[in-house]
Amino acid sequence: MTDASPQDGCTGSELLTVLGACTALSLAAFAWSWQNHALLNYGDAVAHLHIARRVIDSHRPGLTQLGSVWLPLPHLLLLPFVAVYLWWADGIAGAIPSMAAYIASCVGLYRLARYWVKPWGATLGLAIFALNPNLLYLQTTAMTEPLFLCEFIWIVVLLVEWRARMNQDAERASRLLWPLAGTLVAAVYTRYDGWVLTLLAWTAVGLILQRHRALASRTFWAASAVVVTSPIVWFVYNALVYGDWLDFQRGPYSARAIEIRTATPGGPPHPGWHDPWVSLHYFLKSAEMDAAATSWGTALLVLCLLATLWMWRIARRRGASWMLLFWLPVPFYMYSVAYGSVPIFIPPLWPHSWYNTRYGMEMLPGFALGLSFAAHFALSAVQEFKPRWMTYAGWILLGIVILNEGLVLSEHPLTYQEGLRNVEARQPLLDQIPPLLRTLLATRPGGIILMETSVYPQLVTCTGIPLRQTINESDKQFYTAALAAPAQHAAIVVAFDGDDVDQAVKAHPEGLEAVGRFHAHGQPSATVYISTMARSQQSANVVVASGKDAA
Repeated sequence: MTDASPQDGCTGSELLTVLGACTALSLAAFAWSWQNHALLNYGDAVAHLHIARRVIDSHRPGLTQLGSVWLPLPHLLLLPFVAVYLWWADGIAGAIPSMAAYIASCVGLYRLARYWVKPWGATLGLAIFALNPNLLYLQTTAMTEPLFLCEFIWIVVLLVEWRARMNQDAERASRLLWPLAGTLVAAVYTRYDGWVLTLLAWTAVGLILQRHRALASRTFWAASAVVVTSPIVWFVYNALVYGDWLDFQRGPYSARAIEIRTATPGGPPHPGWHDPWVSLHYFLKSAEMDAAATSWGTALLVLCLLATLWMWRIARRRGASWMLLFWLPVPFYMYSVAYGSVPIFIPPLWPHSWYNTRYGMEMLPGFALGLSFAAHFALSAVQEFKPRWMTYAGWILLGIVILNEGLVLSEHPLTYQEGLRNVEARQPLLDQIPPLLRTLLATRPGGIILMETSVYPQLVTCTGIPLRQTINESDKQFYTAALAAPAQHAAIVVAFDGDDVDQAVKAHPEGLEAVGRFHAHGQPSATVYISTMARSQQSANVVVASGKDAA
């Protein structure tokens, strides 16, 4: 480590070292996930890949296949990679952008910490972030958390740099508004947390410009138009494609609708429902367990909070106020769990399960910076009174951080455990249904399969067929027509108890013969039918041709 001061900023060699080390960590984590078949454990990760793939592989290819609930940027970034069938099927497509986001996050976090602390402090903060087993696992999947963390960190980096340049070179500061606006727009199109973050950050930029009598800046107002337009575009998209500008909030696939369908009658839908304090407890506990060993979590939270507040007090003139944005997830999830149909389940608390445990990961940058500050204060004291012990103290603190990550690993990382339970619930159906489908398709080459693909999209890849060989709920008019006469439009029908296809089969059973019934604990049972109508294949081919014409 060099003895450069925070005012010097980080050097190019420091950033290259961070880049190389974190790239190695990312690749090592990917190798582990690949070897343990963990890339597709999360059902949501599979669904993200599915959404991206149907943009280019469906009867109605195009941007309308992006759906309405999840924001579009993660899926757009996946497009070049899901175009390779094997990468889509194996989950490699999802790992590529997530790994890039993880590496960029690490570089940004170290760069940010170096504005206020020396290399040792920045290294310790980076270590608790980059070595975190939960993050290392998530960055090998198609989950959106690594991408959002990257945007979150770089938004704060750009805000700090912009504010510093305001006092030195107003023109250079103005040029930074465009990359800042672009990163904010990316956050808006990644997670809904980004909407609140963007509102606060851009409003603060405007207030600072007003204080400096620079609010008339053309760059600011042009960038403001882009920032403000970004959520409006999403409203318009929902209105045009789904007929409701708030379909993402109140449509059939929204969090609210899912909660209503899955809630236990007579009880609250989830812990913290309409109770902000319980919601706060669940979120903070998940954040602690995501970042630290069980017995260390509360101590880490308190230490990081106090160190952050102290650094803000002594360095707010050097842009330290912006780092308080890293604590925004606390009120956001406090509200979202209580009133936004966003449950969090963690093993120590009722119902002692795993669900949305990854949401606590959004506190990881705040913890990392807080630890950087605490380490900086501790090492500064050592240097003041025992300068010879400085290097030893740094290595001891780094050893404690590494020990913490080892304990998190030994306690089985929350996000990996949740993903494991996700795939264990689906695996029996994934093992049983595709072999039968492949056997049936061997005697029905090119046969169309009528099925819902949103819940079990892996049935398609495990069968080894393209999405356009199915008629599914994203096919709109083709799907509606097939539900009215399943045997005439498909050679094979896969129905899960209670879904639209199941109801269609019960309403129009003529020409269908059940050839398999499959069960999995806690999952709706599935029935596979074949069409006995002589014209089934011909009708299916007509549907495919129509889909291509429509495209």
